[in-house]
Amino acid sequence: MSTTRPSELTGDYVIDATRTRIGFVARHTMSTRVRGHVDAFEGNVHLDGEHPWKSSVRLVIQAKDVQTKNRQRDTLVRDKFLDAKSHPTITFTSTDVLQSDATHYELTGDLTIRGTTRSVTLNVELTDTEPDSQGNLWAHLKGTTTINRKDWNVNWNAFTSAMVSPTVVVEFDAVVVRG
Repeated sequence: MSTTRPSELTGDYVIDATRTRIGFVARHTMSTRVRGHVDAFEGNVHLDGEHPWKSSVRLVIQAKDVQTKNRQRDTLVRDKFLDAKSHPTITFTSTDVLQSDATHYELTGDLTIRGTTRSVTLNVELTDTEPDSQGNLWAHLKGTTTINRKDWNVNWNAFTSAMVSPTVVVEFDAVVVRG
């Protein structure tokens, strides 16, 4: 990581969608892993380097954009599992930040899928910071959490409930930019 002091991180950032990856992994009962991602999202981050608990995140994902590299499965996930027509967005709004060490944090927040909101905690690592050529500061954050999709009523029918594991690993590799 660069030598940016914590106080230098304080400020408002936007998520750079061109350099950020948000993905997920779900296990099919036939021992295969289905990987997917989203490209249509936006978000804001407020970092407080001196007082991390004052930091915050807001992320909005377009549910119709969930992609698994299989057109038929994508349609099922969007229409049947996520009901993207009735619930077009998936949102995450942070409620608490705990610092574990110099670069690791536990980010707790409200995740809303299909109109249901539940609290989740993400393990987040600040991996790098650096100014860009225009003098803006960017920060690189990586993280993961595991959720149970049934907690958000993300299911289609009894058959899919038996064929697809209820646990989904959510992963992100984000670049946020302070202008």
